[in-house]
Amino acid sequence: MALNGVFDLLQENVKKPRFCKSLPLGENWKSKSMRIIPEEFVRSAHGAFEHRLVFSVSWGNSWQVWLHRDKNGLFMEEEDWNEFVDDNLLCPDDILLFTHEDTTFTEVRIYKKDYRFFKQVITAPLPPQVLNPKPKAPSSAPPGFARFASASASASRARQSSSPVQNPEQYLVNPQNPYFVKTLSKKIDVLYVNQEVIQRYGLKFGPHLSLVRYLLPGEKHEAVIKIYRNAPCFNRWAAICKKYNKKEGDSVVCELERSSGVVTAVRVHFVDE
Repeated sequence: MALNGVFDLLQENVKKPRFCKSLPLGENWKSKSMRIIPEEFVRSAHGAFEHRLVFSVSWGNSWQVWLHRDKNGLFMEEEDWNEFVDDNLLCPDDILLFTHEDTTFTEVRIYKKDYRFFKQVITAPLPPQVLNPKPKAPSSAPPGFARFASASASASRARQSSSPVQNPEQYLVNPQNPYFVKTLSKKIDVLYVNQEVIQRYGLKFGPHLSLVRYLLPGEKHEAVIKIYRNAPCFNRWAAICKKYNKKEGDSVVCELERSSGVVTAVRVHFVDE
């Protein structure tokens, strides 16, 4: 489909409010200008949504996006929009077509450039693969060198995977609860539970967008579970990190609370510096 063909879709089924987003020169998908909801779209929806939208895509995933209004218009919350951008690996040439379906629900079609044409993305995008071929021992290496190199690499991986927190079990409220140590990276939009932890404890999670809670000293924060490429995660994590002034490189102990075998809460323990 040529570029004009994408915009021609705006004329289809004019009964449904819709708008397009594409990147202007010098902007990126996380710029504030990309988070604005067009006023014409808001008016044509006749007040169907005020505080939030739910974006859905053709392969079944969905994102809850909270809204706020300032003097310049109606904007999507930065954390929610950035999560949508990251999850869908948006690129500079992409085009998004938003169609209001019902109340808070909005369909999002993602088009990616393929030579001179644009194709709609109909399956979850996969992250680029990084090739990391296994190094070979030089032919002039002495006997046993390859075995020594392999053992060194294994030891190095063991050191890298070791917990940055000494005796994390001391922070647990219930020593029988599953837990993992999270060291913050630059990307903190969501809190992922990796497959190693899931398999070790046989963890089960509720369906996509089911309610969970962050449990912190003296307070609780509601969140939802999101399932992305079969990997469960909890949203609203950036807000927790920001409130407690946690930065890249800091570590926390995440203790998982379960009910009837299903994870219902994450008890966050801040590690003493």
